[in-house]
Amino acid sequence: MASARQGDLFGNEPADASGDDFETPEYHADPDKVREELNRILAEARAAQSMPWDARRAALYRTIFPQMTNLLPEDEGAQLRFQFEEELTRLEAA
Repeated sequence: MASARQGDLFGNEPADASGDDFETPEYHADPDKVREELNRILAEARAAQSMPWDARRAALYRTIFPQMTNLLPEDEGAQLRFQFEEELTRLEAA
């Protein structure tokens, strides 16, 4: 006998009506919280004399920092991306 969690291999299960009339919720980031996190990361980089993160964390920040700036007004996001890249270049040269 199959467990309740295991699906029917032959597709004899009744249709799932649980999502018929429901909309998928949308997530809207709080720009103030995004800005706060970006400024925290940037301040950490600015305060460091050498790369303050291990390779894994640095790779993560290289990926998410630009993505997070897309949640801010375009000119503000562009400025933060520029400043972050500037700091990374400085830290890599150290």
